[in-house]
Amino acid sequence: MSGPKAAVQGALWLQAFSEAQAAELGAAENTRLSYARDLVDFGDFLTREGRNFATASRADVENYLVFCEAQGLAQSTRARRLSSIKQLYRFAFEEGWRDDNPVIQIRGPGRTKALPKTLSVQEVERLLTAARETGRTAEDRLRNTCLMELLYATGMRVSELVSLPVAAARGNPQMLLVRGKGGKERMVPLSPPARDVLIAWLETRDTLEDAARAKGKPASKFLFPSRGKLGHLTRTGFFLLLKDIAVNGGVSPATVTPHTLRHAFATHLLANGADLRAIQTLLGHADLSTTEIYTHVLQDRLRDLVLTHHPLAKDD
Repeated sequence: MSGPKAAVQGALWLQAFSEAQAAELGAAENTRLSYARDLVDFGDFLTREGRNFATASRADVENYLVFCEAQGLAQSTRARRLSSIKQLYRFAFEEGWRDDNPVIQIRGPGRTKALPKTLSVQEVERLLTAARETGRTAEDRLRNTCLMELLYATGMRVSELVSLPVAAARGNPQMLLVRGKGGKERMVPLSPPARDVLIAWLETRDTLEDAARAKGKPASKFLFPSRGKLGHLTRTGFFLLLKDIAVNGGVSPATVTPHTLRHAFATHLLANGADLRAIQTLLGHADLSTTEIYTHVLQDRLRDLVLTHHPLAKDD
């Protein structure tokens, strides 16, 4: 099969695969879009080689990985692309579209575990202080303070934070129920400062919503509502807001992202004695190996522990 027929078949494979990801695995839209981009690039490569998804061999996949490396793609990018291809062919084999899986024995380049960028406790304190002064109105400033306090207190992903349902915040909660990747839910505790500002924001938010409904606008189900298409503050909107807060707090905007605050949450907990299993649960990591990247912050503490308590480390 070649030409238009192969193109149509390839599009059908991708559509069915994407729908299965959404329906069966609960994959987030960003995850499905990432798979789609990777697989479209692989499909284009196969087309240039006179092949398609249905006829590709193990050698074709290996040649594609060589092609990606020759393009100068990062190791992590190549590993992700191979993962996308493996997901596709596992699905195709299970659906009976192919009698074999050409990728099953291919080992990828792996992923390097780079140390996550993080922020010091002092930098986070400056950001939290700056949030109280960032915003055009008192309501905006209170909302921004609530966003920052919740993010640092819980280590939520930015998508989890901006899409929090208002129902999760009712009743002065000691814990928040967070829906993470793949629709998995977890409970995260709230610190007293985060709970206090959450209660204050909730009261203000309800007042604003009452005024909006009086004008005929629909009620929002989100803690941080927006009149945009999604109905809540967007990830991009929060990212830009965070840059303003960083500038106002005297922290380099280049070092401040929602993800670095998530890393700061985990790093500061670990440095103060929390164990990896607890942090894994709080972050919503499916695998402990993902959390183990934070163990670099233990080095100084473990060294001091040995020098302080090991009998042979003491001076005579």
